[in-house]
Amino acid sequence: MAAISLSKVEETAPTLAGAYRSAGVSLRKHGLDEARAAVYLVVDYSGSMKPYYRDGSVQALADRVLGLSAHLDDDGRVPVVFFSTDVDAVTDIALDGHEGRIERIVSGLGHMGKTSYHLAMDAVIDHYLDSGSKEPALVVFQTDGGPINRLAAERYLCKAARLPLFWQFIGFGDRSSKQFDFLRRLDELPVPGKRVVDNAGFFHAGSDPSAMSDTELYDRLVAEFPQWLAAARARGIVPSA
Repeated sequence: MAAISLSKVEETAPTLAGAYRSAGVSLRKHGLDEARAAVYLVVDYSGSMKPYYRDGSVQALADRVLGLSAHLDDDGRVPVVFFSTDVDAVTDIALDGHEGRIERIVSGLGHMGKTSYHLAMDAVIDHYLDSGSKEPALVVFQTDGGPINRLAAERYLCKAARLPLFWQFIGFGDRSSKQFDFLRRLDELPVPGKRVVDNAGFFHAGSDPSAMSDTELYDRLVAEFPQWLAAARARGIVPSA
């Protein structure tokens, strides 16, 4: 059973009802229809991301992550980290008042800098630990390029493998770009050589991310989560169900 009912979504965020239904289909397909998890969204605020804010791609992703979160978490809110050279904001989005929320947040932010993954990862880790949650967490991490400090990003991901956090990276941009070579490498870091479990996935959403159907997006967002859950439970990182 979903954490938040369809009727509640229709009441508080009617434009997300279709996404919510699609998310439910994907979760059932992957055996996650009874799962509970915190959901985080991390969004790239570097200078090259400007077109994706302007055309609504970031807002669309935020909306669809909310649709997914409503199945997994009952508070109707998703913590959001905006990052560039530093962490630009740690805030949240909610079913109630989601429309235009990204634009409202961004209007209060400053200069769009470079791309520093590890600081954003640190902010997520701090938020999760401070929350006191015992549930596993799915972190949707969006970016349009590689980080300025690759060693730090890899180190943080490997250390975070001991926490109940799964990092699902999404690339916005040209699928053939070498900008994403690092993310492909992160996705394939050896276990147990580098990390105790495989705690990350990566996929491209392309240069027009909003054109990806809800079905495809949700299938990709949750495809690797069940395998990670099983491995994390086997290692005692996530409590047994």
